[in-house]
Amino acid sequence: MDANYSKNGTIVLGCSGGSDVGELADKLARKIARSGKAKMYCLSGLGGHIPSMVEFVKSADRIIAIDGCPALCARKIIEHLGLNAEYINLKDYGFQKGEVNINDVNFEQLIKEIGA
Repeated sequence: MDANYSKNGTIVLGCSGGSDVGELADKLARKIARSGKAKMYCLSGLGGHIPSMVEFVKSADRIIAIDGCPALCARKIIEHLGLNAEYINLKDYGFQKGEVNINDVNFEQLIKEIGA
């Protein structure tokens, strides 16, 4: 993932849901943002249709949305707004809601697998 900030660059949106996989998705989004590869932004603000937040994300060069579980809340919010994004679903990497022991080993394995 290369940072590109010609407009608002790359924006990463992570599910921060109330489950273990929501926590992991949020942690992954924050890791990507801290690496300088993207700016993390508020998925809840988009779901709440906050005009300034929606406009900011609409001007991004690239959007990465990270979902923790099969509910696909991040994907649905992005699609509802008519935006295009790259999607990561932690389920596709073997993480099952309610069964994740979030630790450094699991997290580092995920980072390697997605290339973040």
